[in-house]
Amino acid sequence: MRPAPRPGGGVRRSGAAIADAAREAIAADHPAAGGLMSLAELLAVSPYQLSRAFTRELGVSLTHYRNRVRVGRALDRLEDGEASLAGLAADLGFADQAHLTRTIRHHAGHTPTALRRLLAPRTP
Repeated sequence: MRPAPRPGGGVRRSGAAIADAAREAIAADHPAAGGLMSLAELLAVSPYQLSRAFTRELGVSLTHYRNRVRVGRALDRLEDGEASLAGLAADLGFADQAHLTRTIRHHAGHTPTALRRLLAPRTP
């Protein structure tokens, strides 16, 4: 079934299709996935439509979901021995190291430094 045309000439997509497309862009680390406005533009929907559809379909806000993905990437890099938290923050799109630390603590319950120790390989 084809989506219904919209008055402006675009195509109407379901909330599930919009949320799926947003999740794919975030997973692919698309440059536009860093913000609501740019992601909405990439998906050719309004920011309001994207925000509402995403929250309705996934049960969490777009920002919460995007941060959860970024925290997962940060944990992988910490486990691999990432040395610079400031560099990690910049690479993953956080405003600064403090923003990275707050977000990781919120999602994982520990600071990046504590997680680095927990994730470090144990030597007998």
